[in-house]
Amino acid sequence: MPGPIPRRDILKAAGCGFGYLALAGLADQQARAEVVDPTAPRAPHFAPRAKRVIFLFMQGGVSQVDSFDYKPRLERDAGKQLGFDDARVLANTGMRGSSQLIMKSPWKFARHGESGRWGSDLFPELNQCVDDLCFIHSMHTEGVAHGPATLFLHTGSATSVRPSMGSWVLYGLGTENRDLPGFVSIAPTSGNGGTRNYGNAFLPAAFQGTALGKAGGRASEARIRDLASLGQTDDSRRRHFGLLRELNAERLRRSPGDSELEALAASYELAWRMQDRAPGVLDLAGESKETLALYGVGTPETDDFGRQCLLARRMCESGVRFVQVTYGDGTANPAWDQHANLAKHADHARAVDRPIAGLLRDLKRRGLLDDTLVWWGSEFGRTPYAEKKGTGRDHNPGGFTVWLAGGGVKPGFAFGATDDFGHQAVQDRVHMHDLHATILHLLGVDHERLTYRYAGRDFRLTDVHGRVVRELFA
Repeated sequence: MPGPIPRRDILKAAGCGFGYLALAGLADQQARAEVVDPTAPRAPHFAPRAKRVIFLFMQGGVSQVDSFDYKPRLERDAGKQLGFDDARVLANTGMRGSSQLIMKSPWKFARHGESGRWGSDLFPELNQCVDDLCFIHSMHTEGVAHGPATLFLHTGSATSVRPSMGSWVLYGLGTENRDLPGFVSIAPTSGNGGTRNYGNAFLPAAFQGTALGKAGGRASEARIRDLASLGQTDDSRRRHFGLLRELNAERLRRSPGDSELEALAASYELAWRMQDRAPGVLDLAGESKETLALYGVGTPETDDFGRQCLLARRMCESGVRFVQVTYGDGTANPAWDQHANLAKHADHARAVDRPIAGLLRDLKRRGLLDDTLVWWGSEFGRTPYAEKKGTGRDHNPGGFTVWLAGGGVKPGFAFGATDDFGHQAVQDRVHMHDLHATILHLLGVDHERLTYRYAGRDFRLTDVHGRVVRELFA
């Protein structure tokens, strides 16, 4: 194999047209040999059931007792004042048994599918997909406010700066596609944790999530920032990158084992490849009219989130390991946070119901649902009693519902239960760390072995505790 190409030769060849292209090809081979790619695929700890994850984050807190956790007692006791250990009252005063006004759901429930799972008419399209869903009705988590609970959901910590789950997954498994980021966050929120929700914290920089668009922005404008080389021709772009690559390779030769430098050099390599590949993945023009309609693209109330879900499918289809899709608005009181106007749940459900059902159907017909794990949920649920004169519900971290689909979980299955009011998880309780451990296990990763040494000790996503909920596995 020839030795390193001198910098002067690269500069001399920069203006030599096709001769430059040939030399650049040799330089490309040389640089690839010298630049360590931190996101290269890694073997899992054991055979995975899923290869990738799509996380559909319903920011603000979907009400479990108005969606998938049917509680007839709310209808029987509606209007009564009863005592509850309210999470916010406990946090503020320490008082237990505070008097609360029971509020029945304004939506009607019925059984759906062959599995007979309960669902309200808030999500009519998803109700048709219940035989593909695996419900966890006994979730509980940390934090009664959006900020701490959202951080805990994404990073496993309510206060400390820790890597996001997508970063942990990318660190543990690498990516299947060298030309795209391994972890993408579509329309991430700038509040309640902001970039920390897809950040790498103390993991090497190569494992940070790549943001597309922003919460409340239009999905049609979702793009990777600064990807285009403004004001440069293709030739000048190639020459600029050729020199940059040679300088990086020389620096790496002088500083072997420098993980930050390796991550920086790898990020330049990835950005170069993404300029050719990413625009095609982000362009929905090649999708059929039938597929666009499946996601609700072209219909005003579903167009934006439909595009986001379709982008998620295209990302996964192209080998992206972890895709996070946020439905929110980036405000201090995000979309599903209905303290005084529970009826707004209907507007938000209309915006996401068809796109999510379309995503599930599209993944299934393409054979992708078998090894793609879809995860739907919020940072917490909502109370079964009223707030703000009976027109809304407050935060409830003590008992709520999430669902999984595909990727090795039981279809048409329900696990765990809340009490008769839907307030506290009481049967087969699942902590957020347990959910994290279970998702990692489905990806073939042992959550106790996925560690990173920092500040003198080994950290992991499930740093405090966590068990794998094997009852969910198909």
